[in-house]
Amino acid sequence: MEKTDIKSLTLEELSTQFAGLGLPKFRAGQVFRWLARGVTDFSQMSDLSKDLREQLSQRYAIRGVEILRKQVSQIDGTIKYLFRLFDGECVESVVMRYHYGNSICISTQVGCKMNCSFCATGKSGFSRNLSPSEILSQVQMGSIDIGERISHVVLMGMGEPLDNYENVLRFLQLCTCKEGLGLSMRGISLSTCGIVDKIYDLADKKLQLTLSVSLHAPNDRIRGRTMPINKRWPLDELIKACRYYVRQTGRRISFEYAMIAGVNDSDACARELAGRLKGLLAHVNLIPVNDVTGTGYKKSGIPRQKRFVEILQGQGITATVRRTLGADIEASCGQLRRKHEGGDGYEGSL
Repeated sequence: MEKTDIKSLTLEELSTQFAGLGLPKFRAGQVFRWLARGVTDFSQMSDLSKDLREQLSQRYAIRGVEILRKQVSQIDGTIKYLFRLFDGECVESVVMRYHYGNSICISTQVGCKMNCSFCATGKSGFSRNLSPSEILSQVQMGSIDIGERISHVVLMGMGEPLDNYENVLRFLQLCTCKEGLGLSMRGISLSTCGIVDKIYDLADKKLQLTLSVSLHAPNDRIRGRTMPINKRWPLDELIKACRYYVRQTGRRISFEYAMIAGVNDSDACARELAGRLKGLLAHVNLIPVNDVTGTGYKKSGIPRQKRFVEILQGQGITATVRRTLGADIEASCGQLRRKHEGGDGYEGSL
């Protein structure tokens, strides 16, 4: 019999299953709290009898992550992890320290199908979706390793979160559960390259997370060259969905915009972007792109970044340039996994 992934179950589901096994309701609460603390084996659940621990181990599996490699920035303390999963696959996460607390950028898939031209993850191909427990375990392991609480979560690592929609929704339920990690939904950011139908679905759930949309271009001509998803959902459709999201949730959208020298960073691009976002509750997060081996992409210079911000702000669009963390450890996702698998360490993920 294949074992059930117990850490992907909600407390209500666990209570129902335990009732079916003839176990009292409080046992589900005990086990759920142990799982929320990041235990990796039933033998660690010291307030359960030996017989019960054996019974649970026969029926359930605890799916966690193991630290395979760790890099710590000597500049700002950013920590990058390569985590190994139960089947030998690997994903990456990054812990960042801010004045408001610790934040972790986590992965939702092993690899990615989207194949954006400036991203390292897609160059390794797509293997599979992560389960809710595997997504959750990255947060838990990061917190355990640094010995501090992680208060903010960013779903912007390897993979496209909305391409693993159901598992990501369950992860959100698990990590915000008061009996679990107890995180605030407002402390969670979810990044998407623009899967429009799922943006509508997410909007109707009216969750109070921050939606980050990877835009990276002001028009279809440029975006279509760098992001294949634009052929399925052009910018007009994407921006329409974003406006619907704001109306449904009341939440401001963050638009991620990789600054690529000579590609999307001209004054004309800035003015066109401002026109497209006019009237939308939004913030533009400008990101100097990593130098990308094999494509010739280079990050925009600081004067060009400043000029782009000036034009956007002059048109009433809030914009800032994202601070770079972990530059000395290649803190963008996708690079450690490629090196571990014998790749070239392609530098392109944001």
